[in-house]
Amino acid sequence: MSEDKAHFPPVDPVATGLKGRCPRCGQGRLFMGYLTPASGCNNCGLDYGFADSGDGPAVFVILIIGFVVVGLALWMEVNYSPPMWLHLILWIPLTLILCLTLLRWIKGILIALQYRHKAQEGRLDSGK
Repeated sequence: MSEDKAHFPPVDPVATGLKGRCPRCGQGRLFMGYLTPASGCNNCGLDYGFADSGDGPAVFVILIIGFVVVGLALWMEVNYSPPMWLHLILWIPLTLILCLTLLRWIKGILIALQYRHKAQEGRLDSGK
């Protein structure tokens, strides 16, 4: 990430990530598709070349949604013992909806946090 010379008031990374907005100005769009980051901010001109959330959002979504859905399914099975078809009708759509929603939010938050903390790819010090 190149050194940022512009002066913008700090924005909350969680709020901008949830809204899918630029991590610098909080106004421009962060995504050009559902999960594809745009090439840059259409408001302040920030280049999103630094944005690489990797597999982080997917891991968080799997852990969070897995905990919630499996917990609810086990609770329902123990308390009500519904037939298997009811489990399928309830938990598959709920899992898909929650995963797709949470994936975009978490990806936006992680990209905003990368910008806020100036996270870059690791480099080895050559000792010179």
